[in-house]
Formats: sequence, structure tokens, C-alpha cells
Amino acid sequence: MNRNRFKIVFVVFFAGVITLAGCSGDGSKKKSGDIEIPDEIFGDDKPLMISQEAMGDIIDNISSPVEMAALLKSTGVPFSQKLLASTDRLDDLNTNFKQALNLGVYGCDLGYLNMYEKTGSVINNMTAIKSLANELRIGQFFDFNTIKRLATNNENLDSLMYISVSSFNNMDEYLRQSNRSNISSLIVTGMWIEGMYLATQVVKEAPKKDVVERIADQKLVLNDLILILKNYKADNNFNELVKDVESIKKEYEGVKITYEMGEPEAKEVDGMLIIVQNDKQHIDVSDETLARIIEAIGTVRNKIINL
Repeated sequence: MNRNRFKIVFVVFFAGVITLAGCSGDGSKKKSGDIEIPDEIFGDDKPLMISQEAMGDIIDNISSPVEMAALLKSTGVPFSQKLLASTDRLDDLNTNFKQALNLGVYGCDLGYLNMYEKTGSVINNMTAIKSLANELRIGQFFDFNTIKRLATNNENLDSLMYISVSSFNNMDEYLRQSNRSNISSLIVTGMWIEGMYLATQVVKEAPKKDVVERIADQKLVLNDLILILKNYKADNNFNELVKDVESIKKEYEGVKITYEMGEPEAKEVDGMLIIVQNDKQHIDVSDETLARIIEAIGTVRNKIINL
């Protein structure tokens, strides 16, 4: 399986459930009801049994900071250094829990910096990432000298992004293979929350429809995050983090996501016949709900960067 947490397409873990629920025998178009995952699956009265393979699949489908950064840049809202987490507080990150969460935050910020070609700031960001990675015993996956060299040359932006992404992918694969998925899940959570923080701050300035819908469609991704974090609920720190993520999930209750199943269409692409699914996703989110989501994400994100 080719695992790439930074892949350009967001894939929802429960998409198969959605597709099966929406199919009809006569092939006619159907509109599904709002998609909800039963809360019982997250109940505290039974242990969660998630294999490393399943954990990997969920993590793969959650976060894409490069794509998010590209979407934010497309709005025309200029780069803002004040949105990024400070790299001057590494001494305060004195536990693996704090280090892993904030490594995810800095990893997301790295995608934002790279996309806007802020190569000078990339050095400080990468220094913080390397320091935290060393503390977590995964620093061997960062070729800091090469990254520093590429960061001083704007013409090498593509190479810089490639090596940055590869470093995180290799690190994540190692963590899972060495039965340290708890660390991987924290990195992914920090990365997702920071990406959502950047998106919600940008949307306050430029409420573009595609960004609003990207924020809203993370309602389903939240279920995945809670699922993997609850796998470590014996740890009090994870329990507290679950409560924080659930506080965000609560504000997403007003988001309605429906799917219209369309007729599949056969097309010829580069001499090959492919089947194109013409399904449509409809997202309904009010200004009031969006404002509450923005506030909830900001609260959790600021708590993380001030641990």
C-alpha cells in the first residue's frame, strides 16, 4: 500500500459506508440524508480494537497540509506570519505528548511556508521540527543540510516540498512499523488542527465557498481522529485531547452533508476507457455554525501551542 499522508486528494474513511447507503437498484439519482457516524462506536464502555494496518489507513486519509496550503493561497489572501506557531518555545515542550502534537503543528506550518515560498522562515521552522524529531528519536528522517540548502534557493521550491513531504512520510511509516502509532496519531492530530486553524483564519478574511466547504466537509474526518485517539484513552493526556477534539465535533452538528448519486459515465482518456462517477456532494453550513467552528478550532489550537 502506498501511504502518503500528504496526498492531494482527501479521502474519507467512511466513504464506503456512504456509497453503499446511497446506491439504488434502478440507477436513479438519490439524495442521501445527512451522514452521521453513531456515537456508540466511540463509547467509553468498550475497548477499541484497531489494528496497526487499520490505524495506518485512517491516518493516511486524514491530513494534507500541502493541499490545504495550496487552497488557501488560491484565495488571494496574502501570507501572514502571525498565523504560524512560534518556534521559540521548544524548551517548554518537555514530554513526548507535547513534542508529537507540536511536531504536527510545525509540519503543517512548513507546508504553508513552502507554498508561499517563504524560504527564510523555513529554516527556523525546520530547526524546530528537527529538534522535536530528535527528542522523539525520529530525527534520522530529516536531511536538514539538504533542506537548508534548498530553502535558500527559491528556484528549488518543488525539491524543497518533495524532500519535506518525504521526510514526514518516512517518519510516519517508521513509527507505525515500530508500534509507535500513538506518536504518529498525535503528529497527525496536530497537523490537522493547525491546517484547520489556518483555513478558518483565512476564511474570516475571504469567505470563499471552496474554503468554507473544505472546512465543513471535515465533519467526517473528525470521526476518524476521535477513533484513533480513543485507542489510547488509557493515557490521561489522550483523554484530555479527545475531549478537546470532541468540543470541535460538537460545533459541527449544524453542518449537513448530503450526497447525490449520479449515473456513471464512460470516457476515453489517453486511449483508455475509464468510468467516471458523477456523484455530487452538497454541504450546508450556516454563518452561525461556521463562526462556532472557527472559535472551537482556535481554542483547541491555541491550547496545543501553549502546552
